Order: sequence, then C-alpha cells, then structure tokens
Amino acid sequence: MKWWKGVIAGGLFLGAAAITVGGLRDRPPPTVEVQVSKSRRGTITRTITGAGKVQAATTVKISSNLSGDLTELLVKEGDQVTKGQVLGRIDRRRFEASAKQALAAQNAARSDVDVARVDADRTAAELGRVEALGEKGLASEAEVAQAKAARDTAVARLAAAQQRLAQASAVYDEAQSNLAKTTLLAPIDGNVIELSREVGERVRGSDFSEDVVMVIAALNAMEVKFEVGEHEVVHLAPGQPAEVMVDALEGESYRGEVVEIAQRALIKNEGTEAEVTTFPVTVALASRPPRVLPGMSAEVRISAETREDAVLVPIQSVTVRPEKSLPDYQPPVEGASLSVKRRAETLAKVVFVVGEDEKTQVRRVRTGIASDTDLEIIEGLQEGERVVEGPYRTLSKELKHGDTVREEQPGGPGGKGRKKS
Repeated sequence: MKWWKGVIAGGLFLGAAAITVGGLRDRPPPTVEVQVSKSRRGTITRTITGAGKVQAATTVKISSNLSGDLTELLVKEGDQVTKGQVLGRIDRRRFEASAKQALAAQNAARSDVDVARVDADRTAAELGRVEALGEKGLASEAEVAQAKAARDTAVARLAAAQQRLAQASAVYDEAQSNLAKTTLLAPIDGNVIELSREVGERVRGSDFSEDVVMVIAALNAMEVKFEVGEHEVVHLAPGQPAEVMVDALEGESYRGEVVEIAQRALIKNEGTEAEVTTFPVTVALASRPPRVLPGMSAEVRISAETREDAVLVPIQSVTVRPEKSLPDYQPPVEGASLSVKRRAETLAKVVFVVGEDEKTQVRRVRTGIASDTDLEIIEGLQEGERVVEGPYRTLSKELKHGDTVREEQPGGPGGKGRKKS
C-alpha cells in the first residue's frame, strides 16, 4: 500500500511545482482604462472672458454753479430729455438785482467815456489853434506847451474811462452769466436716471465740491467695464469683437467690441502673496438692447485671436511632466551652467499618444492659443493621432510612457454617453 501513497505525494509535489512556476512567469502589465480622442484640424479662437456692470457710455452729473433755492424741477426720473432742454430753475431774484446793478454801472462808465472823449476832442482842437498862432508869432512857446499838456491829460482821462467801461462791461457779463446759470439745461440727449434734490431745497454751488441735482445718462450707447489679468490683456486690442450676456436676460447675447484698454494697472494686495494685477477694459455694445438698464450684471466674451487650419486637441489632453521623467531627457553634462541644471528640473508640456499596439507614448508639444474646449498644437503632434484625454487623475499623475491602455466604453466608469473616437 506504500506505493500508492508515493504516487499521491508525487502528484501533490508536481502540482505545487506547476503553481510555483506559473506564478514566476512574466505577467503582462495591467491595462489602464482611459478616454481617447483624435487630433483634428479646425479653427480655434482665443476667448477672453470677464464680468462687469452695464453702464451708459456717457453719464453727466447736473449740479449748480450758484447757491440758491431750487424753485422749479421740470423732469422726473426716467424722463427722456434733449440737449438744451430746461430741467429746473434756481431762485433768480438776487442774480437779477446784481445784473441790473452791473448794467447801471456799465451805462455810467459809458457816459464817462463819452464825456472824456468830448474833452479830448476839445483839447486837441485847442492845441491845433494855439500851434497855428505860435507859427505866426501870436502865441508863446509856454502857451503851446500848456495846450499840449491839456490835450495829453484829456487823452489819458479818456483811456482811463474806457478801461472803467471795460471793467464794468465784464462785471455785467458775469452777472448775466450767473443769471443764466439759474436755469439748469440738459447738456446732452439722454434719460434722467437719478434725482438728488426736490423743489424748495437749497443747492450749494462750489468750485471745490459738487452738489448734484440730477444725473443724465445717454442710454442709446451702452458699455460694460470689467478687469482682465495681466497675462490676458496683452492679447487684447481695440476693435476686437465681443459677445455680451446680461445675467437678467438669460439666453440672450448682444454684439459689441473693445473700445478702450487702460494703460495703467490696478494692483490689489500689493506686496503680499495674494497680489493681483489687472487692467480695466471697456466693451461698447453695438446698439442699446431692449430691457437692458444701467447697473445690470453682464458677462463678456472677447474673441481676441482666431487661427484657421490648426491642429487641435481637447484642452484636457495636454498635461505636464518633469523633464527628468521624459524618455528623451538628457542629463546635463558635468560642469553645465546653473541655468541648464534648473531647466532639467522644470515641467514640460506633453500629450500621451496611443499607438497601434495600444501603448502610450509621451510626446513633448508646443501649444498655441486655447478656446474653452480645445488647444492648438504647434509642434509635436500630427492630425489624426490618438491622444489620451482623461480621466483627469490618470492623465495628470498616474499614466506613464509605455503603459498599455484600453479605451473606455460607452456607459463605463466615468464614460457615460461617450463615443469611441
């Protein structure tokens, strides 16, 4: 009976050996499930977005140059006004009295000029008569000199009277101007968007601070002001087309264009780690949209640059890897400069190309402009090549050169509704 025990023991030994050998054989590397798309040729537009407030292109604050009681207010908020239209009046009685006083002073000065002119004419005629007598020996040199002095004095008095008339005329003009300023006129065509004073209130005119009575805006021309970062403003230029979406009017968009780019930066949190540099940009709407009012929130999309016949990939397909991890990395030679050594520690832009053997090949790329969904590839990729575009964690951290991949099927994890490229 011992022989069959030996047979059983031998069989068990051979089974264990087979299992051990099978376990020691090289196993194929596990496949990685990824999302794949093909590079393609197409048109791409660099889009720069921002958010701001809709406002009138021209807004004018109406204030008084004079102090006085507001006696009339002929408009209300929302009224449309035309240039030169009377908006209101300030009590003008004091300024009328000043104008009458200045007019009387002007008339008195004009009379003084007339008197001085008559005297100047008389003394000039007297001088001529005395000089004629002197030539005949009938008048002495002293008499001639006395006549000249009288003439010169009269001429000087006339000049002084004329200067007083000019001064009185200037005072009268100022009084008339102040009287005219008691009537508030619209400087532009527009709409009254704010009233700050009521009839009976006192307005205070000052050259140092304004006492606003009302605000008029030209609502036929609307614009949006917003801020863009310093890395985006370099791609902007006046005249570039823009699309404006108003938050309150969902689903509607309006045409506009860039009309102004500030040349001075706005720096927030200066000197800290949170420092941000932005530049104000103004986009004018092509026409006033119906129902759009000043102060509404809006989003702006500027088409800064367009390229046609470009090689495009989904924007998420491009990731970064350390230079040292790339297959074509060449370590710096001994004694290389510090800049070369630092370059070896930088990150390179790459895509993972899927070959016919379903293995990935990491490829350096040089990118161009980006849209919301696509990215232009200038170097490193040809049209029609298959590239990995997700999942994000796999592409950004886990995927390596030479990994075997399989394309995620529709309805698979993270791939619901995806179509195979």
